[in-house]
Amino acid sequence: MIKKIAHSEISNAVKLHELFRVSYRIEAELLGVTDFPPLRRTLSEFQNSNTQFYGFWKDDILAAAVEIDQLKNTLNICSLVVDPKYFRQGIARRLLLFVEDYDDSETLIVETGWANAPAIALYKKFGFQETREYNSEGGIKKICFSKSK
Repeated sequence: MIKKIAHSEISNAVKLHELFRVSYRIEAELLGVTDFPPLRRTLSEFQNSNTQFYGFWKDDILAAAVEIDQLKNTLNICSLVVDPKYFRQGIARRLLLFVEDYDDSETLIVETGWANAPAIALYKKFGFQETREYNSEGGIKKICFSKSK
């Protein structure tokens, strides 16, 4: 089940923090980096975020989450994370379907590490088109995608 997460509540912020850490450790490995900025995100940053979080709950466990930010006519997928225990179960696909129907934004945008082949394959499968590549903080090569609704 997908439902909104009240991330300002400490118990929910803790769940998000733990989920993001376990998921982003896998991405850091895929990218071959040890200093990965998403892993530095603090509990307080989750609690005080201006973005929205939606979680995929499986047996009362937060198995995955998507973080979104509404911009003018654009919905930014800031993060899409799945606990490795729940990989390859179609959960990321279900969260993307949820985001596609979230609002009346004209465009969806997302970015990921250039070497994150599973995420890139998923976004391309959903019709996202590459818009640019760049090197981020710490020299991590990133790829940006967008999709018109």
